[in-house]
Amino acid sequence: MSTFEKFKTFEPLPSFLTIKKSSIHGLGLFASSFIESQTELGITHIKDERFSHGYIRTPLGGFFNHSSIPNCKAVYDEDFIKIITIIDINLDEEITVDYTEHDWIKITNE
Repeated sequence: MSTFEKFKTFEPLPSFLTIKKSSIHGLGLFASSFIESQTELGITHIKDERFSHGYIRTPLGGFFNHSSIPNCKAVYDEDFIKIITIIDINLDEEITVDYTEHDWIKITNE
């Protein structure tokens, strides 16, 4: 497979997720179809000490928002952080994680 063909197949988000306006904050990550509990949504952060908190965010990691009653959890997997659903998520529901459980997300008072 040529390099160009590899680029053509790259998708920054899984097909069952989309980005749109959030009632929580700015833009958010939303389900574009039903997602079962315990589904891995993908890698959100990659360990790299050159970046804030020691991780660089992927497109997936740039759009999920905080909730004190989240529907997903962040899981550390060696040099990666992944998001996994903890309940079933319906079409158009926003993907959320509890930020207070992690030191790699900076919370600011805006």
